[in-house]
Amino acid sequence: MLHKHTILLVEDEIEPAEMLSNFLEMNDFNVLLAHDGNKALELIEKNAGDIDLAVLDIMVPHVNGKEICRIIRKHPVLSDIPVIFLTARDKEKDEIEGLELGADDYISKPASLKLVKAHIESLLRRQNPQNSKWIQHGELFLDTSGKDLYLRDKRIELTSTEYALVELFFQNPKRVYTRQQILEHIGGDDRFVFDRTVDVHIKNLRLKLGTASDMIKTYRGMGYGMNRDQLTA
Repeated sequence: MLHKHTILLVEDEIEPAEMLSNFLEMNDFNVLLAHDGNKALELIEKNAGDIDLAVLDIMVPHVNGKEICRIIRKHPVLSDIPVIFLTARDKEKDEIEGLELGADDYISKPASLKLVKAHIESLLRRQNPQNSKWIQHGELFLDTSGKDLYLRDKRIELTSTEYALVELFFQNPKRVYTRQQILEHIGGDDRFVFDRTVDVHIKNLRLKLGTASDMIKTYRGMGYGMNRDQLTA
């Protein structure tokens, strides 16, 4: 099955937004649609690990497109995604400012649905999908290429063993691991390494996760794994 790219579409004109959203979905895109800036930020918080490209109208209520672009460019997961400004404002000043903020493209409305789709596809082709692999669960974001873990926008300093634990749980979020399986994964094959070693690593990891510590759950009599009640769908 081909990977469906996910587009964040922020447009306050409801009818054109629905038309573009439906057109993109008919052409095998997933679309996250927001009619105002607050909703856009909510979608970013919940779906950052899935968003491949953003289409932003500058003049949306509450939080405008320029500010959303600034937030995207500072976001630990989204900073490198393509951003398109889609707006009826055709002033050269707006276009220059948008590009300076980090937008990759600028389309003046009205524009045909096919034209917008062509711009989206062109930008996505430039992206190398192997550059980064992000996994999101709750407020935690794991970059498996850079071997970094973030709580929202804050990087968490991990030891190599703690990272190995996080990667194991994130990549197999519905599986429960025994202490022995975890020891084997983190390289604890020394006969003098005991099960309690795992408990200590888990305790230290939870301390570093702070408010997200309950994402790692103890399954009594079984072992450890992700908290299934809090997994990102």
